[in-house]
Amino acid sequence: MRCAALILASLFVSTGCASAQQADVPAVCRDLPPGDHCGFDATRDAAEDIRAAQDKAAQNGLKSLIVFGANWCHDSRALAGHLLKPRFDDLLSEHYSVAYVDVGRKDRNIDLARAFGLDRIRGTPTVIVADSEGRVLNLDTAPAWRNAASRTEDEIYDYLERFAAME
Repeated sequence: MRCAALILASLFVSTGCASAQQADVPAVCRDLPPGDHCGFDATRDAAEDIRAAQDKAAQNGLKSLIVFGANWCHDSRALAGHLLKPRFDDLLSEHYSVAYVDVGRKDRNIDLARAFGLDRIRGTPTVIVADSEGRVLNLDTAPAWRNAASRTEDEIYDYLERFAAME
């Protein structure tokens, strides 16, 4: 029985978004009802949301921040929760145009991820930073966010600040 539990746990870790536990998710997202979303809404037109974010970025000399995630994933909800904190307000409003894309169980809106150079969604969230002309700046680290719930607020802020400073 213990062996089966270990196998199940390793499956969750290997697919990204290690578990459904909510302990590290900021309260702003953790306290939402289970059916509610924290930015990841399957009913939205994700292609239009991305297009709007990129248009705003192009018109205002901003970067696009496209977060591919899912409501069921505590790492996606953790990242979204951090981005909603007051500390991030100025950084995001002055340097980014943000769009959240629901990827379901990594089976929805994959074509949109491919448009940014990703072959698939390996884990959630996957975070794309693109310049005002739509060039992806972080393809090497975009899939590395599936541990977002274990990252500190400072780590997340510093990552985004680094790309914000890029010309």
